[in-house]
Amino acid sequence: MPELPEVETTRRGIAPYIEGQEITEVLVRQPRLRVPVPEDLAERLVGASIGPLARRAKYLQIPLADGSATLLWHLGMSGSLRIARLGDLPKKHDHVDVVTASGYVLRYHDPRRFGFVDWQQGDGSKDKRLAHLGPEPLDDAFNGQWLFNLSRNKRVAVKPFLMDNQVVVGAGNIYAAEALFMAGIDPRRAAGRISLARYEALAVAVKEVLAAAITQGGTTLRDFVSGQGEPGYFAQQLNVYGRHGQPCLRCGSELRRITLGQRASVFCPSCQR
Repeated sequence: MPELPEVETTRRGIAPYIEGQEITEVLVRQPRLRVPVPEDLAERLVGASIGPLARRAKYLQIPLADGSATLLWHLGMSGSLRIARLGDLPKKHDHVDVVTASGYVLRYHDPRRFGFVDWQQGDGSKDKRLAHLGPEPLDDAFNGQWLFNLSRNKRVAVKPFLMDNQVVVGAGNIYAAEALFMAGIDPRRAAGRISLARYEALAVAVKEVLAAAITQGGTTLRDFVSGQGEPGYFAQQLNVYGRHGQPCLRCGSELRRITLGQRASVFCPSCQR
């Protein structure tokens, strides 16, 4: 599933091609996505210009330049948004095209159809899907004190606690595993039994891991590609995720795989306490 770095990579990749451009046509080949494509999508969009793109958690926000409305786009399990040129033939599972006056086409590809595009008035910030999200991990509001305060009296293991979108957005399975390794914290430890100092280290690790993933184009996950059709490369530098049974790159101990919150988790029993 595309996570926050993949969505941010997509935003940065497509923005230069479509920001400020007038929409001349909208083609919907398959309206039956996780949320049905609004029937009046073309009517609402054609003739409008696109404003500066934004992202909230894993939702891509594509506003109209006049501020009247925003497209809320989610990539689901296997979706991608790419830039095509007018005349490029669509492939199987290319479900939605937003055509601009410059000839660039924003093309949505989604084999599993678990993603969606929806229409929101204004900037979309009041959408119920965004209302209860925690802070962005790269913002100043996310820090060790925030984690420490929310974790008091929590018996849940620290890894699923960190992956809770009401705690912080974007720390999915891969990035939570990597951040906990970097901070030297055992993913099984109860969230409420971790000190402020260790949470401060964890917050820094989350920021560093996600920033590195964004810089390197996200993590290669099955068929995820960036806005230009390029795969991510962060997977080449993963320390623990997907490496169970292999030696720890830090101490040489064998990495272990366990299940936490119904998700597989890999960690180093020697380095993470």
